[in-house]
Amino acid sequence: MVVVMSPDATAEDVAHVVARVESVGGEAFVSTGVVRTIIGLVGDIDSFHHLNLRTLRGVADVHRISDPYKLVSRQHHPDRSTVWVGAPGRQVPIGPETFTLIAGPCAVETAEQTLEAAHMARSAGATILRGGAFKPRTSPYAFQGLGVAGLTILADVGAATGLPVVTEVVDARDVAVVAEHADMLQVGTRNMANFGLLQAVGECDKPVLLKRGMTATIEEWLMAAEYIAQRGNLDVVLCERGIRTFEPSTRNTLDISAVPVVQATSHLPVVVDPSHAAGRKDLVVPLSRAAIAVGADGVIVDVHPDPETALCDGPQALLGTELRDLAQAVRRLPGMVGRRSAADPAG
Repeated sequence: MVVVMSPDATAEDVAHVVARVESVGGEAFVSTGVVRTIIGLVGDIDSFHHLNLRTLRGVADVHRISDPYKLVSRQHHPDRSTVWVGAPGRQVPIGPETFTLIAGPCAVETAEQTLEAAHMARSAGATILRGGAFKPRTSPYAFQGLGVAGLTILADVGAATGLPVVTEVVDARDVAVVAEHADMLQVGTRNMANFGLLQAVGECDKPVLLKRGMTATIEEWLMAAEYIAQRGNLDVVLCERGIRTFEPSTRNTLDISAVPVVQATSHLPVVVDPSHAAGRKDLVVPLSRAAIAVGADGVIVDVHPDPETALCDGPQALLGTELRDLAQAVRRLPGMVGRRSAADPAG
């Protein structure tokens, strides 16, 4: 069961609802979004019905949700959500009205490389800078990232270019330090089912980009988002980044159908990562076009000033012609499906 509070509900109103629920042995999980607060209830449904929660001050509605993911479901939230990324004055929307390009180097290597990649990203129409400071890799001998030093570089470059920053956090113990430097926290595919990490970012006040696990079903992906929402953070953006299949011609198989399927089920925004899906730069632009056409709320791509020397995922990083083609697609195609670019001040 879910209690939806009115936009003008006070903290006292929320606390009163929580106290009433706990008085009958139930648990109440408060999740605060941009517009309103939602309280997820766990316990005996009949006991909750006897509380007449709809009559309490500040309560807009009460829903019994059949989906296993109560807070991220569209059953109680029919309108799709917009998540805002960045500090006041430079916030960027990710949601149903706009199309958002997120771009930058897969890994932060040096201050110079990151700044150059950021300028490349912005010139292509990106409004959010991505970059990895902590890099969980398949091989323990591969470059693992610069850690906190990389976070500092990323934050400095974001400030210099005016781009909000998204970066991955791989350990619940690092959530606080990553949140100090980044505007949005990424949970990568290998950590989608790291429930301790999901709960930790759920208790943080920064938006979260949640990548789909490479072998995860859509329901498992949404349940991972529910872990974050249940801890109080409704500002979650889902990222389809390809799933593992029998097909070896690409790094992963981009499940483009996941975008409309999730949008019909959940109110959360959905973006696509064609770089990690394909693993090949020649496929990134075609897959980005497909993502725009199918209704994705944005794409996240790798760019690098010198892909041949990149310490991580150079073969999929865009440069030159491919980057110009991406910029053209981002500029022209969203309008054909009724969206504005997030780079457009009117958006």
